[in-house]
Amino acid sequence: MNDDHTRYMRLALEEARAAFASDEVPIGAVIVLDGEVVSRAHNMKEQWKDATAHAETVAIKRAVERLGHWRYLREAALYVTLEPCPMCAGAIVQSRIKLLVYGADDPKAGAVHSLMNIVQDPRLNHRVQVVAGVLEQECSELMKEFFRRLRK
Repeated sequence: MNDDHTRYMRLALEEARAAFASDEVPIGAVIVLDGEVVSRAHNMKEQWKDATAHAETVAIKRAVERLGHWRYLREAALYVTLEPCPMCAGAIVQSRIKLLVYGADDPKAGAVHSLMNIVQDPRLNHRVQVVAGVLEQECSELMKEFFRRLRK
């Protein structure tokens, strides 16, 4: 496995743990451009009372704010602890992000592998390179622990 993928996924896991500590679904995201982390985020749906405040969309918005234009993301990599949902997969395509690296599959809402593949759909104007399963066990365990705690 690529050491860079592991290193950046560990940063995404730090974000996911911050979400967990805030009673948010523990998903974290990091955007990297030219070897530099340009944004980090985690789910903010509950805190912001915004259904669109997923880790990926927050990270994309922060990266655009820092870089000055969404088009600079075309060479960027997005690291996220869970397979993106349809909304986030669409945002990734619209952002023209080059590479998506994710940890665990999401059998209930995954739009990269599990239910559909939006990010590589040939009918769309952009396709994203995908690497799946980076630190999958750690990403999956954090999600399971969150929902176990929530059910108690």
